[in-house]
Amino acid sequence: MTASTGKAIAALAAAAMTAVGLLSAAPAVADPGWGINGTYQASSNGAWAKINDRYQEQPGELQTWNISTQCSSPSLCNGTVTSNEGWTAPIYTTNGLWLVKRAVPNWRFCEDGVPVEGLRIYKFYPVNESGFVDATYSSGEFAGENYTVGPSGSCGRNAWPTVRIPFYMKTA
Repeated sequence: MTASTGKAIAALAAAAMTAVGLLSAAPAVADPGWGINGTYQASSNGAWAKINDRYQEQPGELQTWNISTQCSSPSLCNGTVTSNEGWTAPIYTTNGLWLVKRAVPNWRFCEDGVPVEGLRIYKFYPVNESGFVDATYSSGEFAGENYTVGPSGSCGRNAWPTVRIPFYMKTA
């Protein structure tokens, strides 16, 4: 046997062992990068808030969110958000838009002191450094809206009180 034949046999043996190793290994689960997982800084800019479609400054928010999601397709993801403010809420996608919904007890108070519960909905989507939609999630940034609505008829008004605040989130 020549030296080159020995090298060829050794290479074939190594390739065969690699193939056997791959066949016996547990199947890998692909992570296509559709979900949002990790720690994020979430902020709402109260200086640009709208109350019932009228600009009126509101307190801003700055929170740390821990997000865990699972996805079966780019448009079908769900999971959980845990905030450093002590609340946990579900997160899910609808056509590329991420949504987090949670109840806010004592969101507003009527003039007579009666509390009103609100439904807070964070709606956001991935953006790049220029603020344009980024379906690849490469920047780790998201933009959207922090929207809170109260029940119609609260405080004696036949309308849903609403507050809309610009929302931004980025990888912490």
